[in-house]
Amino acid sequence: MAPAIFVSASGNETHIHPPYLIIMQHSIPVQQAPDTALYPSRSRFVQLAAGNMHYVDEGAGEVILFVHGTPAWSFLYRRHIAALSKKYRCIAIDHLGFGLSEKPTDFPGTPQAHAHNLSEFIQKLALKNMIWEVNDFGAPIGLVCAIEHARRSKRMVLFNTWLWETQSNPAAQKVDKIIRSALGRFLYLNLNFSPRVLLKQGFSDKKKLSKKLHRQYLLPFPRKSTRHSLLRLAQSLTGSSNWYQEQREKLGALDKKPWLILWGMKDKFLTPDYLEKWTSRLPGAAVHTWDCGHFVQEECPAESIGAIEAFMR
Repeated sequence: MAPAIFVSASGNETHIHPPYLIIMQHSIPVQQAPDTALYPSRSRFVQLAAGNMHYVDEGAGEVILFVHGTPAWSFLYRRHIAALSKKYRCIAIDHLGFGLSEKPTDFPGTPQAHAHNLSEFIQKLALKNMIWEVNDFGAPIGLVCAIEHARRSKRMVLFNTWLWETQSNPAAQKVDKIIRSALGRFLYLNLNFSPRVLLKQGFSDKKKLSKKLHRQYLLPFPRKSTRHSLLRLAQSLTGSSNWYQEQREKLGALDKKPWLILWGMKDKFLTPDYLEKWTSRLPGAAVHTWDCGHFVQEECPAESIGAIEAFMR
């Protein structure tokens, strides 16, 4: 296993060697560390005001910033990073409470809070000319930062996601009712329901989620105390509905940017009508669709990478 790198606020690097990746006072034993055959990227950490954020930074050139949703982490983008880092600087973060980042139990865990962290991250690393890849909650979080840093943003790549009010959506209301119940809290915190069950439902072809691969999505959440951000972000599905709509109304700041939409048409959660809403708002966007589920990066990696490479050219 390659040593991890901690990047302090001053920019100084500290190498952290096996057998532990140190995340503040938390540590990840070897048996819970990512499989380096699947996830070979060197780990880096930057201290934010809210906690210690993990990220990977591979390649050189224009910056591609990868922003994940739930219950994913930077692992989701590993194939994209491996391919695109040959020509670009690929940076993939883990939101606080996810992946290898610190998991403070008092962190609000809302998309607003995550967006604030991402904005701080961008400023600490002085990123510019960014190409954004966002998926799921990664869009409400990432697009908000792209709007805030419109002058630093160059191109936009959307996977299955949304950015509009959710309160009037019957399916979202039903999910919200369950998540906010005692049963929902028990499922999320005690049984690790989101990566254990919901992640599977996000795959159209279940063969693409092997047990070995599934373990990589389970490992960041080994116990109840590490799962609070999963629950809080899920509760924001409708809990931040008004905020989503406010951000949608600011999308004009990005209207002149080139847009690429990559969509899994068999997504049980974000169905094709979500895509129609995007294409209505972004009529000039290039669009590619595949017969796969929510995680296009896992089910159609080569196809989506090829579409991005063509989009860049």
